[in-house]
Amino acid sequence: MVSRGRVVVAAVAAVGLGTLIPVVVSPPDAAGGAPVTVLYLDLGASVSRGVQPTKAVPTGQPTRRGYANRLVTLERSRGVNLRLTELGCPGESLATMLHGPDPCYLAPDTQLSDAVAFLRAHHSARTLVTIDMGFNTLDACFRGVDIDTACVTPVLSTLRTQLTAVVVALVRAAGASVHFVGLNHYNPYLVKGAKEGAQEAFATNSVAALLRMNRVFAKVYGSFHIPVADVEGAFHEDDTHLVTAQGYKEKVPANVVYECRYTWMCAPRPFGPNIHPNDAGYAAIARAMAAVVPRRW
Repeated sequence: MVSRGRVVVAAVAAVGLGTLIPVVVSPPDAAGGAPVTVLYLDLGASVSRGVQPTKAVPTGQPTRRGYANRLVTLERSRGVNLRLTELGCPGESLATMLHGPDPCYLAPDTQLSDAVAFLRAHHSARTLVTIDMGFNTLDACFRGVDIDTACVTPVLSTLRTQLTAVVVALVRAAGASVHFVGLNHYNPYLVKGAKEGAQEAFATNSVAALLRMNRVFAKVYGSFHIPVADVEGAFHEDDTHLVTAQGYKEKVPANVVYECRYTWMCAPRPFGPNIHPNDAGYAAIARAMAAVVPRRW
């Protein structure tokens, strides 16, 4: 029986062709006893893999500076040795995770099938699973600086069904010592609200759509008693008081300033605009995750 009340799920990411990438870090003994070793299975799309623009690939590539890597460091300070396996895949949607074709795995493998196999192979092990999936499903409704508002409601209904199916498959494969944590998502389009015309309308509509998506996450994970890492809160998205900001003639909402601070959306070309978090953004996500990871194993 899975201990669902202490589950931890967060997914973001990308790997290559179904290859497991374990990263093992041995932490110091923070409590005066032997370090606790916990397997950490990280599931998701590009954000789960720490994708950022780099000099080698200005459009973005997986890095070892993502939130999963930072969570390993945070937990190490508590004497917890997280052995990280990243299965996330850039461009992954819930549909490709469930049914393929998977952008990172050779058929018949998918990110989900490899995750289920991992949980079955380590059925008795203490394991943390983070799930960061769903944004790419809703993103199908976003086109340039336009949102197909008629698309949002049916897509969110599909998202709820598909995310539920993913969690069911994972929970059924998990042993009694597995803890899941789900992640909600930041809105990468707020900065467009500081501009006029179509971009401002796009940002306004994106706020409504992303809030609804995060409510779906809360309902799905809540139905399994899985805690949710509040990434939306970590990015201060409800902070709309006006502030003076460099590069803007007029005052802008504080959440726009945080978006510039935590993502590449305000960076000059060739690195921006890019919706992925930067180092500060991934650190903020990791802190939100650490807040809901079990204190005792």
